[in-house]
Amino acid sequence: MEITTSEREGAVVIAISGRLDAEHAERLKTEFRKVVDQNPKIVFDLSGMDYLDSTGLGAIVFCLKSCNEHNGKLKLACLADKPRMIFEITRAYRIFDIYDDLDQALLSF
Repeated sequence: MEITTSEREGAVVIAISGRLDAEHAERLKTEFRKVVDQNPKIVFDLSGMDYLDSTGLGAIVFCLKSCNEHNGKLKLACLADKPRMIFEITRAYRIFDIYDDLDQALLSF
């Protein structure tokens, strides 16, 4: 898994590529903690994420909860088909703001 962080239009964009699974979930949480204190307006760019398991989904839910505790918002953008299936099966899509592209997610703030 690769994580890159950038700032765009007043929000932090965290791009996640590769596999978000049990092996990498803690790393996402660690990277997220570094930025949420600075700016709690965060978009996960998931265009490069090709695999998601339940532990990875749990890490994303952790980030959502942490963002809410900091009075911020977490948006998801560019969810690929296979990871999207996990959101549909678990009905996790009901608790997230999910956008088809990054620009839409950024404009939603």
